[in-house]
Order: sequence, then C-alpha cells, then structure tokens
Amino acid sequence: MPTEKLVVVGQGYVGLPLAIRAVEAGFDVVGIDVDTSRVKRLGAGESFVEDISSNRLAAALATGRYRPSSTYADASGFDVCVISVPTPLRDGTPDLGHVEQSAAALAPYLRPGCTVILESTTYPGTTEELLRPLLEQGSGLHSPKDFHLGYSPERIDPGNSIWRLENTPKVVSGLDAAALSKVDAFYRRIVDRTVAVDSTRVAELTKLIENTFRQVNIALVNELTMLTHHLDIDIWQAIDAAATKPFGFMAFRPGPGVGGHCLPIDPCYLSWQVKRTLNRQFRFVELANDINHAMPEHVAHRVMIGLSDRGRPIRDARVLLLGLAYKRNTGDMRDSPALAVADQLTRLGARVNAVEPYAGLQPIPDDVTLVSLTEREIREADAVVVVTDHDDLDYDLVVRSARYIFDARNRCAGPNVEHL
Repeated sequence: MPTEKLVVVGQGYVGLPLAIRAVEAGFDVVGIDVDTSRVKRLGAGESFVEDISSNRLAAALATGRYRPSSTYADASGFDVCVISVPTPLRDGTPDLGHVEQSAAALAPYLRPGCTVILESTTYPGTTEELLRPLLEQGSGLHSPKDFHLGYSPERIDPGNSIWRLENTPKVVSGLDAAALSKVDAFYRRIVDRTVAVDSTRVAELTKLIENTFRQVNIALVNELTMLTHHLDIDIWQAIDAAATKPFGFMAFRPGPGVGGHCLPIDPCYLSWQVKRTLNRQFRFVELANDINHAMPEHVAHRVMIGLSDRGRPIRDARVLLLGLAYKRNTGDMRDSPALAVADQLTRLGARVNAVEPYAGLQPIPDDVTLVSLTEREIREADAVVVVTDHDDLDYDLVVRSARYIFDARNRCAGPNVEHL
C-alpha cells in the first residue's frame, strides 16, 4: 500500500509540530511555507519552534518523508492537506488573507477523493462559506461530492511539556458524515483521542469558546489585582487559598497582559461575528479586551511609582526586563505584553534592557537592548521587572542583587520585591 501524502500549509508553531508528528506516524509530508528563509532553515535541520527539537527535525528529514517547500506545485497528488496559516486582526477586523491565498494556491492540486482540513482559528462559517467556494472555484471540483472538507481547531500550547499535540484531545468535524469520517481517521493516526462534533461551525466555535473563557477569567483577576493593590490585599495569596476549593473554582492568575496568537485575537473574532450577524455587542469580551490590553500600561505606571517612592524618577532610569516572550519557557513573542511594557517604559523615558534566553533570531525592538542575566547587570538596574517568568532564570540571584524588583508573575520574595 503506497504511503499517504500529507500537505501542511504553514510551518510555524502549529504546522511544524503537525508535520513532524505525521512523519513519525508514517505519512509522506510536504510542509509548505511562503517564507523562503524559514523553508531553508527547516531543510537544513534547524528548528525555530521549541516544541520540535532540531534533532527531531533532523530525524524526520532523514526518513526522506519530510520535505519543506515554498512551492505549491509540490502539493500535487496529495491525499490530505491541513491549512494552518495565521489569521490576524487588522483594525479589529478578521484578516483571512492568508487562508484565502492558501486556498487559491492549493485549489489547482485538488483531486477527487482528497481531504482538506482548516486548522486556523476563525469565526463560525469560514470553512463552509469562504474556504469551500475558493477551493471549488480553483479546482472545478465540488464538496462534498468530489472532495472532503473539514475543520479541526488547533490546540497547540508552546512550551507545555505535559500536554503535547499527540496527547491533547482533537476536535474534528466535516461538511458531511463522509468528510467527518475522513478527518477523524486522519487525526486518529496523529493523536491519542479525537472528539467529533456535528458541524464545522460547532468546531470553529469550540476554539473561540476555549480562548474567550481564558480571556474573560484572566481579565477578572487582572482587574481584581488593580483593585486589591489599593485595598492592600495580597491577591496572589487569596487566589491560592480559593484554589483549595475542590469544586466550582478554577485558578487564573494575574499578569502583565495577554499575548500569543490566541488570547488577544480569538475572542475578537467571536465579538466581530456577533456584531456582524446579530448587530449586538458581546460585552463580556469587549470588557475583557479593554482590561487585558490596559495591563502593560498599568505595569509601567506601577514601576514608575515604585521608582519614585525610592527617590528615582523614571526618566533615564535603567530598567531590566526579565522575559520578552508572551509566556514562560518559549520564545514566542507574538503580541507579547512584555513588548508593550517595554514600549510604555521607553515612552516614559526609561532605558530598557531585557533578558530573553529564548530570543533566537526573532526581531527585538530597536529601543530594547538584549543582555545576559549577570550580577553586574542586575546591580546596575534601577528596577528589575519580572514580565515573563522563564523557569531557567536565576531568581535567587535577582533577589540578592537587585535594588528594586517589580514582579508581575509572583516568582520573587523579599523586602526589595513589589508584586503586581
């Protein structure tokens, strides 16, 4: 029996782990990405995604069944194609340009019986109302009669060593029963468990519910943090105490804001769709967005006040940020609140240095200088701000050496530490 050919469009934080896992499951995989420099790095065995080591990438390349490419002609003859491209917001409006471009480029290579699956986060109706017509127009085929079409929301959590692609339940859907069967059969070879739902709209909404839930609850504790600071109550201790309740409570902890491709964006897709189709506001989402987007400015203001209380104005103060990524133990800086904190501090006149062990080749703002975490660097800083609490940072050294620490992640303790 010939090896099935899989095409994964997009070789980033979602597409690359899927492509490598599929190679390990026995598929012949072409990973398509329009970023030619990324394709060259992958072809040389250099991974830029923390969840896929360069050794694991090299092993996939060595099988001869993983081929990174920037040419859609290499998709010819595919059995299954997964589209995992970015879906950003532009001025509050979903930008599905990458999905549209991928569909148009892929369509000529569709063949009867093939399966196309969208994984990109989007609003309910995208698979059926946007992707399907583009594929049909460019191929001359029709779904569900000629090819199968489905949706499966990505659940990648960069840096999470416990919940990985293969052991995280995968929601699957299709335009009809036959498509659902094909989509389900594909993912059953990739992951331990699939969860089938009745329609692509349900699957699309599932992803938005997951991240809207997180966005709203993070906003709740962030607003509580701003209030309890003035009430002189330890919010961190209160949350830890509440978390001992074995039912009816899930602990969310405050921070400098939200980042990544999901939380700042996905809930906005849902509120945009509600406004567009029902002409109603999704007030919870809009309020949560406002609160979380305001957190970097709040952090910068707290640092400014903390310096002032210690007799040091923010202008020309030397501030050392710990972490620039949006979450711990990863270098992913997409929409990172740490970058917004740096920007706010710079606007206030501070000179900003940053420690980011996972920076790699990612671009750093011009007004931020990357440095190593050394005793001298800490001692020379007027303030050290813990923004992203990577586990491999030496917090004991920070507490011993810093004059003033503003900790937005509750990793440090001592008389020189002020918590968010």
